[in-house]
Amino acid sequence: MLKREPSCVLEKELFKNVFDKTPDYIKNADLMNFDNEGEFTFTLKREHLHPHSEQNPEGLNLLEWFANYSKEAKVSSAGIRGPQNILFPQDTRFPINLVGIVLATLAKALVAREKYGEKEVRKLAASEVRYNSQLYLDAIARIQAAQGIRTLTPVGRKTIPIWLASFLAFKLDLVGGEYITSSHGISVKTATKDLNSQGSQYLPEESLEFVNKIQEIFDITEREGSYEIKISAKNNPLIDESIMEKLNDGIDLYVEYLKSGVAQNLDGLKKMKNRLFIESVGGCAYRTLSRVLEKLEIANKFDWNNVKEDPFFHSIGKYDTDPKGNKCFYDYSVDATVLAKKPDGEKFFPVIESMHYEEILKDYPLGTIVLITDPDHDRLTVCQIETIGSIAMLEEYGISYIKLDEKRVLTVYTANQAFLMLMDYRVKQLKAQGKYKNHPRFMIKTTASALSWDEWAKAHGIKVVNVPVGFKEIANIMKKVELQLRENPQAEVKVEDVFGEEINLGVQPRLIFGGEESGGMIMGSEDLIESLAGRKAIAMREKSATEAIIVAASLAAKLEEDNKTLSEYLEQIFEENNIVAKFDVREDISYYNESEPDIEKLKAAKVEGEKQRTKNDLFYLSLAIAIREGKADLASVKKVLNGAFAELNFDNLIAVKFVGDGTYLQFTDKYVEIRPSGTDAKTKAYSGGEDLASISEFSRVLGNYSGERTELHRELISEEFYENSKETALNYYLKFVDKGADNSVFEIPEYNY
Repeated sequence: MLKREPSCVLEKELFKNVFDKTPDYIKNADLMNFDNEGEFTFTLKREHLHPHSEQNPEGLNLLEWFANYSKEAKVSSAGIRGPQNILFPQDTRFPINLVGIVLATLAKALVAREKYGEKEVRKLAASEVRYNSQLYLDAIARIQAAQGIRTLTPVGRKTIPIWLASFLAFKLDLVGGEYITSSHGISVKTATKDLNSQGSQYLPEESLEFVNKIQEIFDITEREGSYEIKISAKNNPLIDESIMEKLNDGIDLYVEYLKSGVAQNLDGLKKMKNRLFIESVGGCAYRTLSRVLEKLEIANKFDWNNVKEDPFFHSIGKYDTDPKGNKCFYDYSVDATVLAKKPDGEKFFPVIESMHYEEILKDYPLGTIVLITDPDHDRLTVCQIETIGSIAMLEEYGISYIKLDEKRVLTVYTANQAFLMLMDYRVKQLKAQGKYKNHPRFMIKTTASALSWDEWAKAHGIKVVNVPVGFKEIANIMKKVELQLRENPQAEVKVEDVFGEEINLGVQPRLIFGGEESGGMIMGSEDLIESLAGRKAIAMREKSATEAIIVAASLAAKLEEDNKTLSEYLEQIFEENNIVAKFDVREDISYYNESEPDIEKLKAAKVEGEKQRTKNDLFYLSLAIAIREGKADLASVKKVLNGAFAELNFDNLIAVKFVGDGTYLQFTDKYVEIRPSGTDAKTKAYSGGEDLASISEFSRVLGNYSGERTELHRELISEEFYENSKETALNYYLKFVDKGADNSVFEIPEYNY
């Protein structure tokens, strides 16, 4: 059982809910004891594969667990994630559990051993602050060591951010890494995010390799009755803290990387009078970012909140009522941009309101910029204290805010708005340094991100490559570009985006920005980044809130010097670049309560929710695929949509496209993308355009649609075509991923560190 006392009343309620809903056979289970610091063996039995019952008291129902796990591995955009039993992590009724992590780790280790034979395999293992992370990290390191894999861990298995794990996997030429996180998900969720030798998240085909290996293990267990899994001693010499200690957790290497890019000139920031305020949700950011800021000699320009690491995330996002006002424990996650509705219909920011900024920020001056980062420190939300007199302007430009007191508001910028400011400032930096013209510039963005980014890029002659949602998709384009740079450095680089457009990036292009509307971004460097063994990259493979914070802080210093607010700077960008699509919205539809403590109720609600999500998705997806396959034309699809949604007007719709993981409706004045979660019972509806009321209505109506097929839909789309459209779409997606892909095999170098 988790050895931790609850930190507050809400966490105590969460613990009680979990304890009361856990059956005795799980509470009393004694499958493997990682408190045993010596070597031991876990025997996987045939009985474990099947459900628990009186006739099978050792049943763990691992076959059902694996069916769901393998399904998610095929589509996951950010690690294989889900809720866990935070008190009893051996509970295999939950998607993430100790037994599952042991099996997945062993499978990945066996795949690596088969690929690399007798060569020395090195991997990194690390985590953020979530419940049971230390246990899972210990299990991963000890299983890998038992298979002869050298596992690099931070000293004392302390936390590091996901971007640092990714950076080190590439920089140190590792076979890959294991990172335990669930990004900004609710407290009871977790995941193992698999990193490959590039530091990028596994693509589906990489996940399938180890999923197939788990199937082999189960087949042997079923056939022979058992399967022995060795766990090494805790002090096995292959569990190596010395390398990370020698490298200062890789911070020195990362600071060197920053100084070659976004931290090249910090003179303005060093002269800044106001201090910036960093909200370290969960506390993970502090241990690493504070050391980075010290190395850059700018630590005295920042104040911190929540520096103590806490898996309950300091109660942020946690409430004792659900959105309908029912009394229960409810977790809105720690995504600061989440908008919710109170029972009376009033919209509010539940995560930011739970941060109590009206009290915490009461002594901070107007103009103070607040930088909110999530538990694995890869996403950033930008806010600023502004005068209450700016409300009319804020509303004119669709900038959200919360009231702090009678004189001040806290503006809350979407990533679409914040990142537009950061990329604009970065271009101005490069131009001031005389470097901008040295290379043609390009951007990689997700289709769900703002149209204003495309408009801004066009104004600056920057090419835009659109990809599906997920940072691994951004990394995949980077690798395609790098392949061409490597094979023919003087040739024009050409790539195809997810819309099917071939884009000429020019000779020796450089990435100005890679990012997505959910708060993750990266910026490329002027010189190609080199690993210790000489591999080259145009940018890192994971979003980094540290990189974003450095650019945001530099921008803050410039705005202080110019006596401008962020909202005034955003307005300036709109005007300078003739941006029409100033507004963006996102409608999040969850079909069940993720905070439900009863796992059987949770699983049943999720299954029903997934059916609703899939119906919503297929209604639009089948139309997009029908157009692509020549089974329907745009006019007939407009007729279907106008018939289904009498309150909306589709007359100026000009395209309906499948974009890898969702359906994109392009209008003359806006876009709407309907995207189902690949791993959860959720739908997201994104929209951007020139009229806030219009895009808000389209997102709300289309995102919340039941998906029920209308008579016109059935006339246009046959039942067979409708049922097969998901599989057809997947084939199109895989062709997009594979076209121009770098399929070269990673060669393990001779390590000299």
